[in-house]
Amino acid sequence: MSTLKQALNDYIAMRRALGFQLREVAVCLRNFVAFAEAEGTGHITTELALRWATKPALAQPATWTWRLGMVRRFAVWHRATEPRTEIPPAGLLPHRYQRKTPHIYSDDEIARLLRRAAELPSSKGLRAHTYTTIFGLLAVTGMRVNEALSLDRPDVDLGQGVLTIRRTKFGKSRHVPVHSSTVGVLKQYAATRDTVVPALRPAFFVSERGTRITEWMARYTFAKLSQQLGLRAVAKGHGRGPRLHDMRHRFAARTLIHWYRQGLDVERELPKLATYLGHVHINETYWYLEAVPELLQLATSRLLANEKEDRS
Repeated sequence: MSTLKQALNDYIAMRRALGFQLREVAVCLRNFVAFAEAEGTGHITTELALRWATKPALAQPATWTWRLGMVRRFAVWHRATEPRTEIPPAGLLPHRYQRKTPHIYSDDEIARLLRRAAELPSSKGLRAHTYTTIFGLLAVTGMRVNEALSLDRPDVDLGQGVLTIRRTKFGKSRHVPVHSSTVGVLKQYAATRDTVVPALRPAFFVSERGTRITEWMARYTFAKLSQQLGLRAVAKGHGRGPRLHDMRHRFAARTLIHWYRQGLDVERELPKLATYLGHVHINETYWYLEAVPELLQLATSRLLANEKEDRS
């Protein structure tokens, strides 16, 4: 094993011991180390890091910045034991990530997606049931995809109607109460699952082989169904268009719209939504007020009404 590869293993182990999962980061940094070895170098240089970071020519510039940032953090740590290490200067690639405009699914689009998922070919009768339940759960709870797929059987309390999210994006656990109708659907799925797959694995959502549904499997299945429905352009791979993550945006936007139409003080209610969604900063929830035209209009109308009331 090369010195650089060993250093990377130590770096990943150290950061995971501190609570970071580093799934995607670990894959990318291993790719960088392989790139360095293929270039015949055993230490990090700014030129090497920059060339690797911008290697996917069709990627968004913000992706290049993110890739270079990963190498920079690794280089800062590695410099302590390898003095030849060059640390890429901060701001070398100044591109910033621009959040994509969310697609707010209509009720009809959700219904068509679930009907198509129910038609998925299935040798044991479980695959279609699994994906309709996963997609439906994402639509009515706004959970992150990996949160739903990481649910273990004990995390789904069908008696109390509460889901326990243990492996969140930011390492914090939370409880997600769900509607009685959602509980009913989860009970039906669990009953079907248990007749098809022996309860040998802890995962709540499983494939017909009994393995946990992976995020890649869920996103791929969603993309193919969306292409069939015309929601995404038919292209090689996943294509481009509305994403599975937009289910989360739909839930947040519809909740806020409902509050505005009810005449609630949305400013006061926002922390509740932020907690339910697992947002670390409430600014992440405020973002929807700018990103969704209907919400921006409702917020503006409410502001003008309040100003008029204050003047009267």
